[in-house]
Amino acid sequence: MPLVFAGVCSHAPGITGRSDQADPDVRDRFYAAFDQMRVDLEASKPDAIVVIAAEHFANFFMNNMPSFALGMADSYDGPIEDPGWLGIDKHQVPGNRDLSHRFIEQVMHTSDVSYAEEWKFDHGIMVPLHFLTPRYDTPVIPVNINCQGPPLSPLHRSWTFGESLRAACDALPERIAIVGTGGISHWPATPDSGKINVEWDLDFMDRWCRNDRAALLDYDDLTVYADAGQGGFEIRTFISVAAAAAGATGTVHFCEPIPIFAVSCTIASYNISASGI
Repeated sequence: MPLVFAGVCSHAPGITGRSDQADPDVRDRFYAAFDQMRVDLEASKPDAIVVIAAEHFANFFMNNMPSFALGMADSYDGPIEDPGWLGIDKHQVPGNRDLSHRFIEQVMHTSDVSYAEEWKFDHGIMVPLHFLTPRYDTPVIPVNINCQGPPLSPLHRSWTFGESLRAACDALPERIAIVGTGGISHWPATPDSGKINVEWDLDFMDRWCRNDRAALLDYDDLTVYADAGQGGFEIRTFISVAAAAAGATGTVHFCEPIPIFAVSCTIASYNISASGI
């Protein structure tokens, strides 16, 4: 079954944990964009959602840091963070071990990946699910791309990984949606925490919407680190979604800085049906 939905969104913990401190007008428009993304996702009637995130040392550490990993379990617990801090209650999120197993087998034909039968979800997955699956009733296949601990995989490998995800979607009978989550520019846990490079974010999203492979891969980590912070390494999740939706063009539904959330809060999706893919 071809891919039925492809989109990206921010996952900063402040989006839920500090919602009361944000400018109400901007916050509410951002939440409205999240709600519309939920409506569009639900309309695609997915049997499972592949959520590509940058896991923040909640499960994988420098003693065991896969470049690409997928979950293979019937359920996952989250958030790993304190619910009072994150603003999201503890949940058991459904998975689908059989579907995940078959999906991973297909991905392995063209990308080398790890898998995990146990996975604690942190804000990178739980914040998007809070908005996109508020009833927590859609099976999730979690995906981690190492965006935290160098050496990081080259960007072209994230593109290839996205193509592998797409090939897996095409090979299976189930309807699969893909959601990538990340910053974009941000400097978490540094003296520059709260800094946002809006111009850089908008330029990146322009490249993403055009699904311009050459432009998306025309970054190096040293420049990204200087211009977008170490949080900017999370463009890998967005790039994988672009590769999975190759042939489609995208629309940015919201991309504005919300300083208390410490990112340019972003919602965007690819027009899968119009592209015929």
